[in-house]
Amino acid sequence: MNYFELFEFDISPIIDKSLLSKKYLQLQKQYHPDNYSLSDENEQTQSLEMSSLINKAFVVLKDDLKTIGYFLEIKGMISEDEKYQLPSAFLMEMMEVNEQIDEGDFEVSALEHIQIEIDQEIQFVIQKNVSELTEAELLLIKEFYYKKKYLKRILDRLTD
Repeated sequence: MNYFELFEFDISPIIDKSLLSKKYLQLQKQYHPDNYSLSDENEQTQSLEMSSLINKAFVVLKDDLKTIGYFLEIKGMISEDEKYQLPSAFLMEMMEVNEQIDEGDFEVSALEHIQIEIDQEIQFVIQKNVSELTEAELLLIKEFYYKKKYLKRILDRLTD
């Protein structure tokens, strides 16, 4: 059972966060180990495993980038040890950003502007019904995912 199925969502790169929270609380209430304290050992173990799975799924699904990555994994578009090659134009832009950061001549707002541009480029694809996505569109989502991961690493470096 994948995380989307667990939460009774369609497999998609985006999900409704308010619905996610409601479904999380419902599942935790249903499978919380305290509800199985008088049950046999097997049911207690299953309850613990389900509760753990629900928590892991929630961590992934509440994070937009992790949700997209998980979606791409399910679609067979990425693997854990993949070495994805980002477009050279993007890498050149990121090299300039890194140089500006190293020189102390960088504003976070510039990176936020880059993120907005990247988000706008993919919105028409991410909003589509998953069953209508073409291979080319899945590849666009994959490129978007790796660009966002790259930007996240830069932002994490800036906040350290």
